[in-house]
Amino acid sequence: MHSFQTVSDIHIAPGGAARLSRYVDGLCPNKRIALITDKGVRALGLIDGGVESLRSAGYDVLIFDNVVADPPEQIVLMGAQAVRDYKAELVIGFGGGSPMDTAKVIAHLAGCDQPIETLYGVGNAKGPTLPLLLIPTTSGTGSEVTNVAIITTGKTAKKGIVANALYANRVLLDAELTFGLPASITAATGIDAMVHAIEAYTSIREKNPISDALALTALRKLRGAIVTACNEPSNIEARTDMLIGAMLAGQAFSNAPCAAVHALAYPLGGFFHVPHGLSNALVLTEVMKYNQPKADHWYGEIASDLRVGETGASLIDEMLRIKEETKVPQTLSQVNIPQDAIPMMAADAMTKDRLLMNNAREMTYDATVKIYETIL
Repeated sequence: MHSFQTVSDIHIAPGGAARLSRYVDGLCPNKRIALITDKGVRALGLIDGGVESLRSAGYDVLIFDNVVADPPEQIVLMGAQAVRDYKAELVIGFGGGSPMDTAKVIAHLAGCDQPIETLYGVGNAKGPTLPLLLIPTTSGTGSEVTNVAIITTGKTAKKGIVANALYANRVLLDAELTFGLPASITAATGIDAMVHAIEAYTSIREKNPISDALALTALRKLRGAIVTACNEPSNIEARTDMLIGAMLAGQAFSNAPCAAVHALAYPLGGFFHVPHGLSNALVLTEVMKYNQPKADHWYGEIASDLRVGETGASLIDEMLRIKEETKVPQTLSQVNIPQDAIPMMAADAMTKDRLLMNNAREMTYDATVKIYETIL
């Protein structure tokens, strides 16, 4: 038995963000919209055309740009209160994974009175939610089509909210929004999306034929476009393939959840604020090597589909090649993580049961330490 869910209304439209009013039809009866973003996206002017389009069409727009990387609870609560006070009837999440995750939770909190502390875990977000439109500005997280939001609780701990109430009502993919991304961010977020697809394909609990097909298609698009997008940042075909690939990978892992790569990546972000995509890129190939005894046949199927070989080792070699060609950091020391932090990070990684239960091979504390030491 398998089940599969995703966002039902997806628009792929280069330049679409500048014509945003046409993509909110039917979502906002009172014409009061809350746009959730961060100061970086706002400073780049990425929201300007969309906000002008909305206001010209008679919408009132609140811009909440207080989102930060690894969004903490207090920012989410502040945003939810701002949306309630504004009486917005549509929430737009505009940016990378952090603004979109924040927008998902804000839309839920502003639509019902469920306390945030009761949302964490799987299937705990219940009750009504405000209509939600998500617009990604990076090709990585796939957050626009997932039912997952990651929130920082306390100083460093991250917790996930996984519930169908977090699915957006509508998604707009505009590759022109990604033109200004530096090569380093393009590379890290693109590899992040590839991680999502690889982990979905090897997810032992919820792997299914639909997620498999989406994961393989995502990897074909991403592998074919990532180096080009890094070297030719305004190549619309490569940028569109990256955005579609990230979305397909998001649809895959939203139904066949991620595993140990993510579990080992989260402490890098939680303790040292390494961006999520780069954290995944750093630990990816060593986790794959660890998983090979149990996942080699699946890795081999991916390698064959990508025409890079027939074995798991071929896929690992291909991911190493992509990391090298896109020049992402490949050691913990390159991102200023010291050796004495490894036990702390390993202990934290072992608490990520939501992820580790999906891994093809049981992950242990000792194995986690060894992986971190190998990439030091």
